[in-house]
Amino acid sequence: MSGPAASPSTASTPEPDDVAGDAPDVESPVEPLAELLVLRDGLPPVTETPDELAAVCARLASGTGPVAIDAERASGYRYSNRAYLVQLRREGSGTALIDPIGLDSLSLLQETLAGTEWILHAATQDLPCLAEEGLRPSALFDTELAGRLLGYPRVGLATLVETLLGHRMKKEHSAADWSTRPLPEAWLEYAALDVEVLVELRDRLAVELEVAGKAEWARQEFEHLRHFEPTVRVDAWRRMSGVHRMRGLRDLTAARELWLTRDAIARERDVTPGRILPDSAIVAAATAHPTDRDSLRATKGFHGRGADRYAARWVEALTRAAEMGESEMPERSPRGDGVPPPRAWADKDPVAARRLSAAREAVAALSEAQSVPPENLLTPDTLRRVLWRPPQTRMPGELVDAVVAQLQDLGARGWQIALTAPLITDAILSAET
Repeated sequence: MSGPAASPSTASTPEPDDVAGDAPDVESPVEPLAELLVLRDGLPPVTETPDELAAVCARLASGTGPVAIDAERASGYRYSNRAYLVQLRREGSGTALIDPIGLDSLSLLQETLAGTEWILHAATQDLPCLAEEGLRPSALFDTELAGRLLGYPRVGLATLVETLLGHRMKKEHSAADWSTRPLPEAWLEYAALDVEVLVELRDRLAVELEVAGKAEWARQEFEHLRHFEPTVRVDAWRRMSGVHRMRGLRDLTAARELWLTRDAIARERDVTPGRILPDSAIVAAATAHPTDRDSLRATKGFHGRGADRYAARWVEALTRAAEMGESEMPERSPRGDGVPPPRAWADKDPVAARRLSAAREAVAALSEAQSVPPENLLTPDTLRRVLWRPPQTRMPGELVDAVVAQLQDLGARGWQIALTAPLITDAILSAET
């Protein structure tokens, strides 16, 4: 396992004669900075028309090997998660920058990429917005996930590129508003650099996976990723900052109605909700229960343009909450799936708590032995679900088969099951002896 670049070495403690100045000054050896990554082929023009897209697709079709792909969103600025720029690079084809906003369809690009492996970094971030554009991979390689399976302690793109390929990457525009038009040239260069060496990085990681005996693990993980869908959160308003401290049922109802109103406004305007009204203002109003525009404006946090512009809708939401019957109000605690948080296991089921403790310890040891993060060996949620409601049988052979079946039902991959099912079986048996 390789780690990040070593720190510059330091000079040894000087001898007395050195201090006296009798010996010449010798600088400590300092590790040189990695070379700054630059575009080998220059900055390509942005593809904005159907004819330009057709030319790009023809060029990609003439290339060879996998296609590096990335997308830029406007997180923190826009409500939607759509892609505002798609970057691609393929051997023999060069780099392409595609603006999907002005194009009716990217179906030609999807046809061109059919049967081709995509290389992405942190695929779960980009797959949903690419799917919105009709772009879905036939096969993929995730360089971030490969880094995790290989045990790299830091798996950000810039870190892996510097560690494995010896290049530094610019990252100053990572939080830019990519819905801006026209896109500044410096931003476009930054975006193009994100795919500049993805092919080389993929090839380096693929070799390391083979050497480590983890290539099949990666293949299974990548195939699973192809079908990734973001989790749809139930009662998303409960994740609002500060709402967990609210105890009154009427206060919770007001917070929910204000959140839903803000969410609807944000969706209409395609603006991130926090730019309409901060969470703190919602919590303050839900607690104070102002009944008109004047009292609302006097509430902490209701001083921005969004607070004033939509004052009538905020008051309407608060009025609606105040008039709701108990049956329409939210429950004090969200409905769970029957698996309590780990901190409650000891009180609810001491035997289950012992099972969980033993399994966690075994998975941690396996993680260290395999140089793979515990959550990549098996998600904590999957582990908890099996251990909270384990199979009924306690015959070792039958039990391990039943654990395997449970893990399969919960979506664990074959390599994960092979490594963790025996550990989980042992934890179940040991907790009851």
